[in-house]
Amino acid sequence: MKTNVGQRERAIRVIVGIVILGAGMAYQSWWGAIGLVPLATGLTGWCPPYALLGINTCSETAKKG
Repeated sequence: MKTNVGQRERAIRVIVGIVILGAGMAYQSWWGAIGLVPLATGLTGWCPPYALLGINTCSETAKKG
């Protein structure tokens, strides 16, 4: 699995995921579980739809794999 999400985007995804999870907990709604998706892709640095579409926002020097 090669990293296909850049550092800045990863940070944004982690923050957005935490906010969505927090909102779900605050409103006591299972919809907050959707926050797990951006949180997981932000933490791993790999986004399955990006891989399928050939999108890569990661710089060449930060690539791993």
